[in-house]
Amino acid sequence: MTADDWARRGSSFGAVAAAYAEHRPDYPEAAVRWCLAPAGPDVAALRVLDLGAGTGKLTSLLTRLGADVIAVEPDDSMRGELRRLLPSVPALAGSAEAIPLPDSSVHAVVCGQAMHWFDMPRAAPEIARVLVRGGVLAGLWNSDDDRVEWVAGLQAAAEGAASPSLSRRRAEAAGYGADQFGQALFGPAERAEFGNSQRRTAASLAATIATHSRLLVMDPAERDRVLSQVRDYLAARPETSDGEFELPMVTSVIRAVRAAGAPGAPDR
Repeated sequence: MTADDWARRGSSFGAVAAAYAEHRPDYPEAAVRWCLAPAGPDVAALRVLDLGAGTGKLTSLLTRLGADVIAVEPDDSMRGELRRLLPSVPALAGSAEAIPLPDSSVHAVVCGQAMHWFDMPRAAPEIARVLVRGGVLAGLWNSDDDRVEWVAGLQAAAEGAASPSLSRRRAEAAGYGADQFGQALFGPAERAEFGNSQRRTAASLAATIATHSRLLVMDPAERDRVLSQVRDYLAARPETSDGEFELPMVTSVIRAVRAAGAPGAPDR
C-alpha cells in the first residue's frame, strides 16, 4: 500500500461502525488472559488501555473479566458506537501516536485488530510512556484458518479482501524478530495462537467480509462484484450452504513487557 492508500483504508471503518459492531468476531478469553499475564495474575487489579478500540469488541471482554478499562479510538463514529454499547467505559478521542493519558497510568495496553494501523516509530514511545514499569503491550488479530480447504477457497473467492488468512499472519510474523518494538522500550516479543471459531451463516459471513478495509475503499461496482462472488461461493459449498456453520478462525497474539527505564516513561 502507498501511504495514501494506508491512510484511506485505516480511516474507512467509521462508515460501517454499526455493521462492524454486529459482525466482527470477538476474542477468546484465554488469549486476553495470556496478553495480560505479565502485568499481574489478577485481571481485576489491572488498569487497561484498549488502544484503537473501535466499537469495543475487546473492551467488552476486558470489562467482563473485571479490568478497569479505558478505551481510546480516533474515529468519531466507531467511538460513538462503543459509547452506545458500553456507556460505563470511558471512551476518549485519541490515537496511538497521541494517547490522552498521563505517564505511567496503565498496567497494560491492548490493541485488537488495530496495531497494524499504528505509525509504530511514533506509537511505541507513546505506549511505553503511559505504561507502568513491568506493564505489557499486546496486539491481537483474528484470522481465517486457511489450513481448512473451504476457507482457503473463500480467501480466493474474496480476492484477498476477507479477513487476512492464518498463513499470511504467520508469514508476516516470521519477518519480525524478538526485538520487534525496540529493546530500549520493550523486552523480547512473544507470540501465541488461540482457536477462535465463530458461528456464522452465509449472509452474516458476507456481511463480516463487507466490513474489511479493502472492500470499503473499492469502487462500489467492484465491491458488489466481489461480494456477489463470495455469496455464490458460500451458496455452492456444502459446508456453508445450509443454515449455520462454524467458521474456523485463529487469534494470533503478540506481547512484550515495557523495559525498565524506557525513555520517556518514568518508573513508579
